[in-house]
Order: sequence, then structure tokens, then C-alpha cells
Amino acid sequence: MKFKYAAMVATLAMIAPLASAFAADGDPAAGETLFKQKCAVCHKIGPGATNFVGPELNGIVGRVAGTAPGYSFSDGVKNAGWTWDADKLNVWLTNPKADVSGTKMIFAGLPKDTDRANVIAYLAQFKADGSK
Repeated sequence: MKFKYAAMVATLAMIAPLASAFAADGDPAAGETLFKQKCAVCHKIGPGATNFVGPELNGIVGRVAGTAPGYSFSDGVKNAGWTWDADKLNVWLTNPKADVSGTKMIFAGLPKDTDRANVIAYLAQFKADGSK
């Protein structure tokens, strides 16, 4: 059992640095298309965006988790204690429920690395006021 755990940790240590690399290489235009298909049903972004089913995502990169004004977050997200960056968004978008127990987000996740990188590149364009 210890060997399996050690092998898993070693594997994760080798692939973790790739998250930053592919997030930086994302295509914002492809991310916008994917955002409209998969994310916009619950989230808004851009000028005039407001909370909807999920919180508005303007300025998500650099924002402390669970702090979008006026949105009622689950306790897990409110107490997460991290700041959203490309690496954290990559983990979250892979499988939100596995990342934070009790999250209200019902999204199953984006299994493809390139899809996550593209969505992250799209989100990263937006400042807190909704401008790019």
C-alpha cells in the first residue's frame, strides 16, 4: 500500500508543473467558445456581468475563493483558503466536486487538458470590472 501511494505522489509531482505550462498556452478564442457552451449556463463574465446560478467570473484569476460579492458560496469554497490562479483553476475545472467536498457546483468537469487551458486563458483576460 505504501508503494502505491508513493508511486502516485511521484507521478503527480512529475505532471504538476505541466499545469502552468499548458494554462499559459491556452487559446482565449477557443476558450470563449467552450465557455459559451459549457459555462455560460451558470456563470457570467465581461462588462455588466452579475451573479447568476454561479458567481460572476470577472477578475477570477487573483481573487480569493469564495469572495465574489453578493454570491452565497458553499462552506467548502468559502473556507478553501486559496487564491484562484491557473493551476488552481486547472484542478477545479478537472472535477470541482473532487476538489471541494460539498461544493454547490454541479459541473462534472472538463477532462481534456486543452479545453481547460483554453477556458483558463479566456477567463484570465478579464479584470474585476469586466474589461479585458
